[in-house]
Amino acid sequence: MITLGVTGGIGSGKTTVCQMLDDLGARVFYADEVAKSIMREDADARALIRDTFGSTSYDEQGQLNRSYLAAQVFSDPDKLEKLNAIVHPLVFDAFEEAKEQARADDVELLVHEAALLFEAGADAHVDHTVVVAAPSELRIARVVNRDETTEQAVRDRMQHQLPQDELCERADFVIQNNADREALKAQVVDLHKRLTTEVAA
Repeated sequence: MITLGVTGGIGSGKTTVCQMLDDLGARVFYADEVAKSIMREDADARALIRDTFGSTSYDEQGQLNRSYLAAQVFSDPDKLEKLNAIVHPLVFDAFEEAKEQARADDVELLVHEAALLFEAGADAHVDHTVVVAAPSELRIARVVNRDETTEQAVRDRMQHQLPQDELCERADFVIQNNADREALKAQVVDLHKRLTTEVAA
């Protein structure tokens, strides 16, 4: 089995690429969704988050106060590092479990999708990495349309991710997503073929 880390800046289309890989038979582990689930449901993580960021981290019904927590961490790199130190190791544990299950199910390609693949050190947990790249103005337009937000808000979020050029330098593969869906699919099919051929070899 081959494991592939997929990342890219906000609005790059990494989720679309993962959906295409899924259609081709890969299994996809969505790290960001797993992280959200951990913050909502893992008792140890909840206790650490409450101790670190205060009781306001969860509301009276015990639901994660995402807006409060986001305001805490995005304005303070030290607090963001503390939150990541709580959540990322648990995400890695969940991925190791996903690997074991995928092997048991004879999955050829297991994909680890994460917005902060390199920043979190998740690249050390996969065989190969691919970055989905797109022009910044196109990425901004996509997110403004998708999230009904402002251009400035998107630019602010982009500041918390590695620059696209650096991501591309660090990745084993780069997929260009310039709004041509057929061209994107062709690149995904080619990458899938290369990696599953590696499994067969």
